[in-house]
Amino acid sequence: MNERDSEIMSQTLATHGYVESMDMETADLVILNTCSIRAKAEQKVMSLLGMLRKAKKRHRGMQICVAGCVAQQEGEKLLERMPHVDLIVGTQNIYRIGELLEYARKSPGYVAVDMEDDYAIPRFMPDALPSGLADDRKKIDTPIAFRKFVTIMQGCNNYCSYCVVPYTRGREVSRKVSDIVDEVKVLLDSGIREITLLGQNVNSYGKTNTVTETGLPCSFSDLLHHVAEIPGLARLRFTTSNPKDLSDELMKCFRDIPVLCPQFHLPVQAGSDAVLKRMNRKYSVEQYLQLVETLRSYCPDIALSTDIIVGFPGETDEDFQGTMDLLEKVRYHGSFSFKYSDRPGTRASDFEDKVPEEVKTRRLMQFQARQDEIGLERNREYLGQVKEILVEDVTSESVKGRSDTNHIVHVNEAISVLPGEFIRAEIYHAGQHSLNGKMVK
Repeated sequence: MNERDSEIMSQTLATHGYVESMDMETADLVILNTCSIRAKAEQKVMSLLGMLRKAKKRHRGMQICVAGCVAQQEGEKLLERMPHVDLIVGTQNIYRIGELLEYARKSPGYVAVDMEDDYAIPRFMPDALPSGLADDRKKIDTPIAFRKFVTIMQGCNNYCSYCVVPYTRGREVSRKVSDIVDEVKVLLDSGIREITLLGQNVNSYGKTNTVTETGLPCSFSDLLHHVAEIPGLARLRFTTSNPKDLSDELMKCFRDIPVLCPQFHLPVQAGSDAVLKRMNRKYSVEQYLQLVETLRSYCPDIALSTDIIVGFPGETDEDFQGTMDLLEKVRYHGSFSFKYSDRPGTRASDFEDKVPEEVKTRRLMQFQARQDEIGLERNREYLGQVKEILVEDVTSESVKGRSDTNHIVHVNEAISVLPGEFIRAEIYHAGQHSLNGKMVK
C-alpha cells in the first residue's frame, strides 16, 4: 500500500515539474512516506529525520515532507519533535501533494491530516499516468514498467486491537468498478503485464458503498472477473485479505480465472483462539484451517503465505505452541513474522499482561527458524517443474524473474530477452528464498 502511495506522489509531482533524484543530500525535496504499523518502522523515520536536519542546514533550499501513517498519526506533534519539517501529509491528502508543497513553501510547518467522512479515492485521470507515459495514452514500443499496483479501496473497518490502520487511513471506501477498469486498461496499453489490486482488506470490497454506476453492488470476486477479462492482462494478483471475509466465491476465482496467480497471502496472526479473540480477528483457528483446505481443493498448487505476531499481550507458552502447530499444519511457503509492539491509540496498548521482550525474541527466533526449514522444503517441491517466468532483470550472464507463485527464479544463462517478457525455465535448484532454473525453449 505504501509503495503504491509513493508511486501516486511521484506521478503527481511529475506533473508539477519535479524530477526524481537519487541523491538525498542535494535534493530540493525529500519525502519520507512512512508506516506506523510497528514501532521499529516509526523509530527509523525519526532517526532519518534527525540526519536530514543536518542536510537541510547544508542545503537551505531543501523541503522536507513526512507523508503516510506516521504523519497521519502524529500530525502537529511531529513538528514539535522535528521543527525542520516543512510539510506533514496524511494518508488521505497525498493526491494534493503538489499544491500542499506550495503552501508549505510560503509557510513551512504546514500540516494536512484532515479526514473527511465522505472521502473517496480520486477518479483515475490521465495526469496520474506512470511517469514517462504519453498523454495521448497510445501504446509505446518499450514498456516503462511491467508490473503495477492498482488501489481498489482505502481504509479498514475491522479495528483489530493491535492495529493503527483504521485510525491512520480511515474507514473503508471502495472505488467504482469503471474507474478501476479504466485505470487497468490504460496501464495495459502502456505495456504493463501484471496487475496487483490493493486494499487493506480487499475481501470486503464493495460492502460499504455503491461501486457501480447502476447502483448494484459488486463483490471482490465480481471485480476480479471484470479485471481478468481486460485484453492484454497476463497476470493478476491481489493483497491483502482478512480471513473473516474470505468467501467461497472468492476462493473459486483461483480455480476459474486463468490469469489469477496461484499465490495467496492470508494473514492469520496467531494460532491460538484465545489470542485471536483478544486481537479481535473474528475467526477461529479451526475456521482458518477450513479456509486453507477449501483453497487447496480449488487450487492444489496454490502458494500460501501469512503474517504472524508473536508475544501479543497475554500470549502463553501454550498459545505460542498453537502458532507453531498451525505452521506445521499449513506449511506456508513463506511468512512475515514480527514481535508485538504497542501502537498509540490501539486497545492492545492498554492491555496490562505484556510479554517480556526476551520471551518475544526467543519465540520469534523459534518460529522463523522452523518457517525457514519448511520454506526450503516447499521450494524443493518445484524441482523438475517447468515454470513460466516474468523477467525482471537481465545482465550479460543471467536473468532474474518471478514465477506465478511469486518465487524469484535465477537463470544463469546469456539470453536475448527484455524485462517484462516471459520465458520458461526448468527448476533444478531450490534455495531458502529463491529458485534456479535453466531455459526451456
